[in-house]
Amino acid sequence: MKKLTVYFSATGTTKSAAQVLASATNSDLFEIQPEIPYTSADLNWTNKKSRSSLEAEDRGSRPQIANKVSAMEQYEEILLCFPIWWYREPNIVDTFLESYDLKGKKIVVFATSGGSNLKKSVQEIKSIVPGANVVEGRMLNGRISKTELEQF
Repeated sequence: MKKLTVYFSATGTTKSAAQVLASATNSDLFEIQPEIPYTSADLNWTNKKSRSSLEAEDRGSRPQIANKVSAMEQYEEILLCFPIWWYREPNIVDTFLESYDLKGKKIVVFATSGGSNLKKSVQEIKSIVPGANVVEGRMLNGRISKTELEQF
């Protein structure tokens, strides 16, 4: 089964975790890159007018992505990694999911967070890709061993 680890990382934390996951699962690696990169000011969650705060308030917001997965049809399983923003996946992850036909694919959800869990994101993603088999992976906080992730 061909796997693809897909990640969005605004600060590098999720990128490191996704790299470990891709290595442990022998999967290809793809970074969701925003057309307009996020700045520190954009990520200031204490500022209600910051870009990430405004996007979180507007569930229909779909930030544009600068790159695409070539030949998505070759992958049967997608290991999806992102930071939790406001208790769910960032809207750019939704942009990614809506950009492909993912019916019949298995999507395993992973995230990094200072205190949130995956439950809300898994529910949201199931509603975005109803024809996919969306399952909860795990939080990728702290030290992650390759051995722990080989099961995915």
